[in-house]
Amino acid sequence: MIKKIVLILAVLMLVIGFFYFDLNQLLTLEGLKGSMNQFDQYKAQSPWLVIGGFFLVYILVTALSLPGAAIMTLAAGALFGLVQGLLVASFASSIGATLAFLTSRYLLRDSIKQRFPERLDSIDAGVKKEGAFYLFTLRLVPIFPFFLINLLMGVTAIKARTFYWVSQVGMLAGTFVYVNAGTQLAQIESLSGILSFNLIASFALLGFFPLIAKGILNTIKKRRVYKNYTKPKKFDRNMIVIGAGAGGLVTSYIAATVKAKVTLIEAGEMGGDCLNYGCVPSKALIKSAKVAEQMRNGERYGLNNIQPEFSFKNVMTRIHKVIADIAPNDSVERYTELGVEVLKGYAKFIDPWTVEIALNDGGTQRLTARSIVVATGARPFIPDLPGLEETGYVTSDTLWNKFTELEEAPKKLVVLGGGPIGSELAQAFGRLGSDVTQIERGARLMKKEDVEVSEFAQQVLVESGVNVLTSHQAIRCETRDGKKFIIVEQLDDDTDKQDSQNKQEIAIEYDELLCAVGRSARLEGFGLEALGIETDRTINTDDYLETLYPNIYAAGDVVGPYQFTHVASHQAWFAAVNGLFGHLKKFKVDYRVIPWTTFIDPEVARVGLNEQEAIEKGIDFEITRYDFKDLDRAVTESANVGFIKIITPKGKDKILGVTIVAEHAGDIMPEFILAMKHGLGLNKILGTIHMYPTWAEGNKYAAGEWKRNHAPEKVLNLLEKYHTWRRG
Repeated sequence: MIKKIVLILAVLMLVIGFFYFDLNQLLTLEGLKGSMNQFDQYKAQSPWLVIGGFFLVYILVTALSLPGAAIMTLAAGALFGLVQGLLVASFASSIGATLAFLTSRYLLRDSIKQRFPERLDSIDAGVKKEGAFYLFTLRLVPIFPFFLINLLMGVTAIKARTFYWVSQVGMLAGTFVYVNAGTQLAQIESLSGILSFNLIASFALLGFFPLIAKGILNTIKKRRVYKNYTKPKKFDRNMIVIGAGAGGLVTSYIAATVKAKVTLIEAGEMGGDCLNYGCVPSKALIKSAKVAEQMRNGERYGLNNIQPEFSFKNVMTRIHKVIADIAPNDSVERYTELGVEVLKGYAKFIDPWTVEIALNDGGTQRLTARSIVVATGARPFIPDLPGLEETGYVTSDTLWNKFTELEEAPKKLVVLGGGPIGSELAQAFGRLGSDVTQIERGARLMKKEDVEVSEFAQQVLVESGVNVLTSHQAIRCETRDGKKFIIVEQLDDDTDKQDSQNKQEIAIEYDELLCAVGRSARLEGFGLEALGIETDRTINTDDYLETLYPNIYAAGDVVGPYQFTHVASHQAWFAAVNGLFGHLKKFKVDYRVIPWTTFIDPEVARVGLNEQEAIEKGIDFEITRYDFKDLDRAVTESANVGFIKIITPKGKDKILGVTIVAEHAGDIMPEFILAMKHGLGLNKILGTIHMYPTWAEGNKYAAGEWKRNHAPEKVLNLLEKYHTWRRG
């Protein structure tokens, strides 16, 4: 800090001295003309001393962002001629600009990053990819003040050496114009005469050169990528979509809406994992489990506690009925009516524009399309656990069919995994009568959430009858006397590594084992490898969801980075629009505000940063908290547990992130999502009418907590004195 203060004082003293001693008069056109004879004499006596002195003064003027850089460039031409003057001015201006850039970075970047971390991170990401390109464009167009470019670029993460060489090359054309004008100094009446409208227009056109060059490079890149393939002269379809989950359905729907000819290919059930194996059946199961729990705890509502009697088979029958009730929304018939051609079968790439479909009813069909979208989703990840295949297991995909005929829930159920899926299903089966043991390798459940949220989740699962074993490593599965066991070892809480020599094995008996340790993208079987499309656990795409081939896109779980149905639908819009209209205008996927909910009871919903992420990012933040024990609606429903936790920058009402733990957390959250999306702060939420009595009032009260913590005490003290005076 002391070094920064010293540097600021030094810069201020130099700037003040520049104006105090009227040196600015020398850096005017009149001053330059009046001093030329004297400069010529100095040059005749000591040419190298004049060149060196001029070079250093030019650097100083540019580094301090003083007015007069244009005059210095003219002087270079007048004193040293075109060639020598261009060399002196070009290098001096670039070195001075780099010094100004470094000074700006040293003095300003850290403080700006603390105040606007997310915005600067976004700028830095763009600069990392296109910084040199955009800097070069700005340098070519003299409409933009060069000193301002120096200071602003210093705040970004562009490398200093990149800044220097781009400036050196980019400013060359403008420097040449001024130096050349300086050789005719006597004929120049004003600076405006140098940069006439026609010349500025020429520079502006020159500024488009990088864009043209970028277009040429993209064309060359495309030709290189497609060099081994022959592009069809005509296409059967505008777009082909592979996979009929959330991503594929929304993509094809949008394409059909804008009257494109689109074919949707799906080998399995329409609706994908969410409808058939994921969101829909699991939430139906959770609801049945919650009702059973409420019956056991009827006294909470003034009723008698009743042990629920039910057939688990009926529970599963209801789940399949729920799926069937929703299925028409995603059916072949509905999408056909919407204008989408639906083909049931397995698609495989033949070339970047052609897919071959092995139809479920026999035969094959080949189709070409200008754009192809891969939306093949993900499947449960199966760990490489010795004995697992021999003893058998279910996943969040397979349990719905395997458990359909069970009259009772599995007596002894092991859930492997402590993430959202494992936690949801462990609690639900625990409430439906299973003796559930949940095994998590990490030190806590739902590790992406804050510690207090993880602890809360573990507490409610234990209350639902789940035996939670965190920091336990599954070693193997085995059969003993016809009974199935999973063998685990306890890990140290501060490490995921195990020391087998000093660990005691624990054998846990089970009837069914549910693998819920994550999901992996479906990448095999449809020809990505043959095309050379890169995959690293997911399909590699750019910001526009393009793969290696600009006409092949990917969306949904197969891409990531968030494996949620609503994110797949969000990405689908970008895949559809970029795939159909990207030759005119492309749109980067917006991941700024991504919410999600874990449907344990009470629910855990989050959007944006939580406390642990804010700490990791080094953000200067504060926490506002509101507990639902004070919310009237929560009290009336005997569900007044949980809280709203809001992350904001110190002293500001801007919302960086929200975590809600409550019975209806997912339904309460959208107001915060909307506020973050459109830059609305907590004051706006506080000033909005919320119906009474509703759960959403919690949002207003949370905003009120922030306001109360930032009450203007001095103003309130003055008002108190004013009211005292008014009373007489």
